Amino acid sequence: MSNLLGNLANNWIVNADLAKQLLEQEATLLDARAPILKWFCLLPPAIPVTWQEFSRSDFPHKGKILENNTILTQKLQAIGICQDKPVIVVADSVKGWGEDGRIVWMLRTLGHEKAVFVDGGYRALIKAGISHIKAANNPPKSGDIVISRCSNWEIQRDEVKAILGNENLVVIDARERREYAGKTPYGEKRGGHIPGAVHLYYKQLMERRGQLLTRGEIVTILQQKGVSQSTQIVSYCSGGIRSAWLTCVLTNVGFCAKNYGGSMWEWSASPADSYPLSVILPRAG
Repeated sequence: MSNLLGNLANNWIVNADLAKQLLEQEATLLDARAPILKWFCLLPPAIPVTWQEFSRSDFPHKGKILENNTILTQKLQAIGICQDKPVIVVADSVKGWGEDGRIVWMLRTLGHEKAVFVDGGYRALIKAGISHIKAANNPPKSGDIVISRCSNWEIQRDEVKAILGNENLVVIDARERREYAGKTPYGEKRGGHIPGAVHLYYKQLMERRGQLLTRGEIVTILQQKGVSQSTQIVSYCSGGIRSAWLTCVLTNVGFCAKNYGGSMWEWSASPADSYPLSVILPRAG
């Protein structure tokens, strides 16, 4: 597995064929699809997970990773996460919300250096022949991971506030255009976007079947929004799921990216005079 592991040092995303090779050598497979989507196509070797089980349950902080490292360590060990064993995360690229990216971002932030998600999601993995891999993870053996947090890809609310307006900073809103404009379909207390944020709906970086655009295409899209590879990027969405996926993709391409996990749930529930939002008003007539 050593040759394959070399590819994971700086790569947060793998194609389905490489994922299959890693799984054949006993990497851990996590299925991060929403529970209802798992019923349509079960992946026998996979351990089902949801991003919520590792996050706070109290609104408006539901997008934030649990703060208690002991509890997180226990949860991750219970599903078989080992420090030096690759973790392959799969989700539904077309119908999902970037849950695979959220889990990978979380694992990387908690110190796991070999967590990746599959380009194209579970459909690509099935096409690559996942059904022929034995169900080695069922039930999972206890893992040995110990949490060691890394702040490279995570940022908190007041840190975002403190750096707004910095010349070398670009804040990206990864939500739908209607959310960016001011609609609140997912429980935000106030509508709008963080002042100065540019809009980049996360699914603009994949084609309709859920496969990522090429590196060159992604870089071009970012350049059109004034983002270079020396720019510090902070992404957010409603609860840090879609923006975590975007952070994974941008990091994988070589950008300096952080995810604001609290995102709009937290920001919009904070005092408006200290945490303002900009709204795009509909055109008259």
